[in-house]
Amino acid sequence: MKQLADGLWQLRGFPPNGINVYVAGEVLIDAATRRAGGRILRQLEGTPISAHALTHAHPDHQGASHEVCTTLGIPLWCGEADADAMESGRITEEQPSHPVNRLIDLFWTGPPHPVARRLREGDEVAGFTVLDVPGHSPGHVAYWREADRVLIAGDVMNNMNVDTGLPGLREPKLRFTPDPVVNRASIRRLAALEPELVLFGHGAPLRDPAKLSAFAARLPRP
Repeated sequence: MKQLADGLWQLRGFPPNGINVYVAGEVLIDAATRRAGGRILRQLEGTPISAHALTHAHPDHQGASHEVCTTLGIPLWCGEADADAMESGRITEEQPSHPVNRLIDLFWTGPPHPVARRLREGDEVAGFTVLDVPGHSPGHVAYWREADRVLIAGDVMNNMNVDTGLPGLREPKLRFTPDPVVNRASIRRLAALEPELVLFGHGAPLRDPAKLSAFAARLPRP
């Protein structure tokens, strides 16, 4: 694991920064696809992990959640409006109908798992405050630590093109985002925090608040 800030690490993956998994304190944040359980568990050996929290219940973030929680004997936490999908396993029903989503469902979606804690705005997770930032999924949450201005943003925005791998700030693909208008409002909300470090579900960490602000300012408005 690579340390990014005090009490915050990023797990290794291939390609680097492609599908990101983090550890904040003793909490695992996201769990990639259902094929990622082995690489996650290997990297967690010797690291105390007491809970697993999602930014959102999409197949490339909850895929290995059941395996990790069952193996480590830890509870799963999830945004309140995504929790039912996580528990039922009907993950892709909330996403737009698209052939890519049907393929992803076949190969990446993880088994359902009970949600022990339904996260809401203002909750605390490993020293981070939960922010309700829907749009990419109904129950998408971000994690904000004001003390050092660190933000775990999930897929509210990407710092790479998920099709080509090219770096750069982008909105999440429309085929994965049921409400892009609401998601843009979530992007603007997060950019207004002026975070010193932003961690994404896809893409390298960003340490440039001005770049994030400029990106948010260019977004279409209703």
